[in-house]
Amino acid sequence: MKTPLTLFVCLAALVLAGCSTVQSRIEEKSAVFNALPSETQSRIQQGLVDVGYTQDMVYIAMGRADKVVERATGAGSETVWIYNSYYQEYQGSAFAGYRRSVYYDQRIKAYRVFYEPVRADVYRDRVEEVARVVFKDGKVASIEQVKE
Repeated sequence: MKTPLTLFVCLAALVLAGCSTVQSRIEEKSAVFNALPSETQSRIQQGLVDVGYTQDMVYIAMGRADKVVERATGAGSETVWIYNSYYQEYQGSAFAGYRRSVYYDQRIKAYRVFYEPVRADVYRDRVEEVARVVFKDGKVASIEQVKE
């Protein structure tokens, strides 16, 4: 009885996780995608964007932006979509406290307690900006990408 329930819970969690892939975004915006020329469709399927693409086309190719910034300039207003990469960086190990251990000492016929230091790995959450897509009048005006 537990196995089918566990399997169902795992499948439900997988479905509800809602990972957004290019294919799922194509299905979501199928009317926009199907109206595009085949060359543009193949570029979008590869996750590539070009100057002149609409916001829907960029959304299909790259997904939802991590941050959206509205910018007012002398030439008008611009919308900037910022995409980030998230990861953890290893920082080393640090003292985490003491662990108590108990053992039986045969010589004195009694239990002995000792404490030993414990160290734990330390990770730091990192966020790096990967790309910026600048829209002017609903179309891509410029694309900035980090080169490593």
